[in-house]
Amino acid sequence: MKRHFKGSLGLVGRIFAILLLTVTLEFAVGTLMYERASQLSLQDDEARRLAEHLVIARKLLTEQPVEERRTMGVQLTTDRYDVHWSPAAPPPPPLSPELERMRQQIIAWEPSLERSRLWLRLASPGRHSEINGGLQLPDGSWLYFGMHHGGGKWAFTIGRMGMALIPVLALLIAGWVLIRKTLDPLRDLTRATEQIGLGREVILPEAGTNDVRNLIRAFNVMQTRIHRLIDERTETLAAVGHDMRTPLARLQLRLETVPDGETREAMDGDLEEMGQMIESLLDFLGGEKDPEPAVRTDLAVTVATIVDSFQDHGHDVEYAGPDHLELAVRALSLRRAVRNLIENALHYGKRARVSLERKGNEVLIRVDDDGPGIPRDQLDAVLKPFARLDTARQRNTSGLGLGLAIVQKAVDAEGGKLTLANRPEGGLRAEICLFLPSGK
Repeated sequence: MKRHFKGSLGLVGRIFAILLLTVTLEFAVGTLMYERASQLSLQDDEARRLAEHLVIARKLLTEQPVEERRTMGVQLTTDRYDVHWSPAAPPPPPLSPELERMRQQIIAWEPSLERSRLWLRLASPGRHSEINGGLQLPDGSWLYFGMHHGGGKWAFTIGRMGMALIPVLALLIAGWVLIRKTLDPLRDLTRATEQIGLGREVILPEAGTNDVRNLIRAFNVMQTRIHRLIDERTETLAAVGHDMRTPLARLQLRLETVPDGETREAMDGDLEEMGQMIESLLDFLGGEKDPEPAVRTDLAVTVATIVDSFQDHGHDVEYAGPDHLELAVRALSLRRAVRNLIENALHYGKRARVSLERKGNEVLIRVDDDGPGIPRDQLDAVLKPFARLDTARQRNTSGLGLGLAIVQKAVDAEGGKLTLANRPEGGLRAEICLFLPSGK
């Protein structure tokens, strides 16, 4: 059965994709906003600590003799800040808006630094410091400094994001499990729907959400109603068939009293045709249930026996194939299908050639005739119930047009395929393809 899911994702995958997209967007937006707020808070904190460090460094350097100030700068250097002293002063660079904001923060924490001509600049590529700067001491010399981050900020940010991802992943896994559990009744419903086409009744327990429970309840009621109607139709047909056979049997007995041999023979042919029509109708409309189990059968012996039966009645039928070929099939319905194909071949042609062959994982039963064949545009139509071709009517075809439909039904029950094709040398080839189980 075809599954009507558009795209490559099923219902569970689609719901999970929506959940994943929602959580991802929420995480991305939340992280972005949190990082922005954290960045502003971190920048303010760095400005305060830098301001404190610069005030202390300026005081200590100012109190030292000039010849000892370089040594004092080295002592004031930490893992976070570089400090050194120089009597010369480069011209202060123009400040970017971000650095100007940080400069204003430093001065806000330590207003005394405003008179020190404090300046900041971004570090040159390849340097460890992210921000460099300087300020002027009271004697006109300069204190230079640099701020180190060394990747710590990024490491801290990535680590924080990794920690935030743990509950997100846990939420996704829990969501996946809950979605699958919620949709389990729908998957059971899908499998049960497939069984209806095979004539099997599967009553599902009502589970899931209210909508799903209502759907399962309606499905069970519909399924029960369908099978009840099928059973009633089957019982009615069986009763009708029995009742029709009784008057046919009485007519057959009374036919013996007809003195005219030619009339008796014609009436006998009509009665036989009526019996065949009833049998074919009952075979085709006998219900959707499958009362016949599949059993291991020797197809070669079965087909050869059918051919022998036709030969015993004087028909030109030949068999070509192996002596033995076993396969698990519904023997009665498949035997009826092969007989119908042979009868169809003999009716439209003078002889029938039946062959059995195994090709890899397939078993092929072919019936060839030397009749007129079927127009190409009618090959599919003749498989439909009650189908009758114009050429067939011109040949006084008997029956209801159910022979090939019965074959199609039997082949479908086996999970096989029935194909009709016109032979290049003339005539029709009917082929039943049965599939062997994998590994056989």
